[in-house]
Amino acid sequence: MPDELPMFPLNAVLYPGVSLPLHVFEDRYRALVQHLLQIEDPAERVFGSVAIREGYEVGDHGAQSLFRTGVRLQLTDVESNPDGTFDIVAVGRDRIQLDRLIGGGEFPVGEVRVLPELPADVPAEVVEQARATFAAYRAVVRNIAGDPLSGELPQDPGFLSWTLAACSPLPLGERQELLEAGDATERLLLVTDLLRAELRAMNVILSLPATEVARTRWSPN
Repeated sequence: MPDELPMFPLNAVLYPGVSLPLHVFEDRYRALVQHLLQIEDPAERVFGSVAIREGYEVGDHGAQSLFRTGVRLQLTDVESNPDGTFDIVAVGRDRIQLDRLIGGGEFPVGEVRVLPELPADVPAEVVEQARATFAAYRAVVRNIAGDPLSGELPQDPGFLSWTLAACSPLPLGERQELLEAGDATERLLLVTDLLRAELRAMNVILSLPATEVARTRWSPN
């Protein structure tokens, strides 16, 4: 049976193991934070988030269409502001499937199921290809917009797949595809292909004269 979970849809795809800072100012999400703070056990202060396919995070109309695969997050830090808003930090715990979004209350509530990460014996060559591709991508991006990663890549293939997904500035649909990948092997293969495509595009842009770069609509961001 699905569990009920407070929901905070966002215009972003989130991943397990990744921290998320948020400024919470809309009434319904302030109520969500206040609800979580009433829970005595910090480990139980959890809520869900799915990416918005169409619509907005805030306002009367809000999200019109949502992706169904998202992340369950744990509230880890909260700062209350004098104006009633909150600055929070949450970390992704695991993936969820949203079966139904229930409105009408103080904040949205979802009927969700936890999606366990399938065990995968990731081939060493898959890991090495992913690492090498990200190293090449990182070297190019570092010269354009700064280092996309703070620190070193994790050794565990599962954490590595989530880290590379989070560090790759890809379109929303491709980021969602990474979230929905069945296991770490599939995710590492996919992120390697996507980063290689980004590298090919960046190499084309960097090789064009300035006048041609100004005409192109492609952006590394």
